[in-house]
Amino acid sequence: MLTGHPIFWILVVAVLAPLLAEIPLGFKVPVVVLEVVLGIVIGPHVLGLVQIQGFVVTMFYIGMAMTLFMAGMELDFSEIKGRPLSLAAGGWIVSVLLGITIVGLLHVIPQVHAPLMVTLALCTTGLGVLVPVFRDGGQLGTTFGRLFMAAGALGEVGPIVAMALLLSEQYSTWQEIGFLFALLAVVGMAVVVSVRARPPKLLALLGRHMHASTQLPVRISLLVLSAFIMLAYQFGFEVILGAFAAGMVVGQATRGEGGKALREKLEAVSFGWFYPFFFVVTGVKFDIAALGQNLTTMLLVPAFAMLFLLIRGAPVFLYRDAIARAERLPFALSSAVPSLSIIVVITEIGVRATAMNTDVAAALIGAALLAVLLFPTIAGVLLQRIAAPQK
Repeated sequence: MLTGHPIFWILVVAVLAPLLAEIPLGFKVPVVVLEVVLGIVIGPHVLGLVQIQGFVVTMFYIGMAMTLFMAGMELDFSEIKGRPLSLAAGGWIVSVLLGITIVGLLHVIPQVHAPLMVTLALCTTGLGVLVPVFRDGGQLGTTFGRLFMAAGALGEVGPIVAMALLLSEQYSTWQEIGFLFALLAVVGMAVVVSVRARPPKLLALLGRHMHASTQLPVRISLLVLSAFIMLAYQFGFEVILGAFAAGMVVGQATRGEGGKALREKLEAVSFGWFYPFFFVVTGVKFDIAALGQNLTTMLLVPAFAMLFLLIRGAPVFLYRDAIARAERLPFALSSAVPSLSIIVVITEIGVRATAMNTDVAAALIGAALLAVLLFPTIAGVLLQRIAAPQK
């Protein structure tokens, strides 16, 4: 009787998670972490209240796109350009080199195939996961937040671009490089047009519809999102790159007080409806029983989780002059939070192409979930302790 109503149960979790986050435990558990955990509970492998099919699957992928869209909106180039961006680029290169070395050594384990895909997975950063956490904690506007936004952007975009260039089966690498420059040119032109071309009549038109039933500015923003997703798909890129690019365009166009109302509406739509479908269904999709099927998979989960911290956290030494000593561990933990959306895409491509063992795919997703559960919570506790003496 209780099954067959997946939307109801997903929304139950969406309401329950922030309420549970208010329970005083001495530390604050991020809401997205609780959404994933409760998603596992209502999923087919525990209570069986939600099954992975039909509308739920569609909304999961739309929610994935919206997490990247909102992450792109939060990216303010005026704040991360210069040293934050150069440190982020250097840090991601260090992570890639370290990842190639470590995964090359792991390749001696018979079950661990597809070293390139595993390396890309270990070099991700879940900017879409951390943005709501840092928004709620008030860190986005700080030096720490600006440096992390730059590092997180490279951790999101870098693996996506690398996947398109190195793993594409539709086009050659040189064709993909050409398409990448074409996509960047389109994004650049869209940003310039959206920021500079603001005729009074157009602004008046958008203003009239901002609070009307038509909600034209919101509809235009979602149209931009769908257009960039379609463009990325046509160029052979994963749609999440198009979503992130669309977020950057809309974000730059809505900077300042004039865009505040539109940004608040988009946040309401995204955080209130689409985000739960991504984070809750991520938990629903996870087969926790598969981790115990063989010893190798069981051992790979904590091993991959530690590698997330080592590979993405190690570049924190580059920031020794940019952030306080007490903030370095929280920064390393935050940078090491993997991108669930990208890892899901990588594992699906790997398994579909028979280039990745299903056990390794399950271990990667399990390790990513473990890291998402632990790293933001620990980082948040440490940041709260740092901020406490200042109050």
